[in-house]
Amino acid sequence: MLEVAVIEEPAAAEASLDPMRSRLLAALAEPGSAAMLAARLGLPRQKINYHLKELERHGLVELAEERRKGNVTERVYRATAASYVISPGVLAAVSPDPARSPDQLSARWLLALGSRLVQEVGSLLTGASRARRRVATFGIDAQVRFASAADRAAFAEELAQSVATLVSRYHDESAPGGRDHRVVVGLHQIPAVQPGAEAGAPADAEAGAGAAAGAGAEPAGAGPEADATGSAAEGAATAPNQEKPR
Repeated sequence: MLEVAVIEEPAAAEASLDPMRSRLLAALAEPGSAAMLAARLGLPRQKINYHLKELERHGLVELAEERRKGNVTERVYRATAASYVISPGVLAAVSPDPARSPDQLSARWLLALGSRLVQEVGSLLTGASRARRRVATFGIDAQVRFASAADRAAFAEELAQSVATLVSRYHDESAPGGRDHRVVVGLHQIPAVQPGAEAGAPADAEAGAGAAAGAGAEPAGAGPEADATGSAAEGAATAPNQEKPR
């Protein structure tokens, strides 16, 4: 079972969002038959069987084993992943495009960057899985608590300068056989809920923040070096109007 799987097909996304089927996916973190699931969830076995077939058709569950019980063959299923992420590519016509309005201080731009990250890395994982190759990536997840907004601004400025320096040092536009990678660095307040506040609403404008960085990897179906290096569609983005380093 995969730790995380990315759903890229609209029909599969629709199937996963059905409340009954999402319950089955959660229950099938441990293998189970329709009879076992019916007892566990308190639902008719015929209804369970119907939803299992739909989930199997979209690759969200798979047959783990078949067991003989007297004259009956019991089919035991399991989810294909412990958790699922729906790619923004499912809504291709309206998926976020970071190139439309790049702005380092915009939360919506950060969200667009994250959406593109999910879409691109999901595509790489799908292609690598089919080709039985690894995807070369790198990620950082850190948490920092700022004493003031001024400290946060200074941190962001220093971080941007550091990334720009690294990009300019290692970027080689003319490298034969070189592979483009994408670097994304984000800084955002960690959502907290106060009594009476809406879920996800910031409790304090100067509360803690989280930072993450990731490097894109090999295009789906790329050459034999896919297990050692990686690439993405474009180079590193380090400034609002700098989608590719110079």
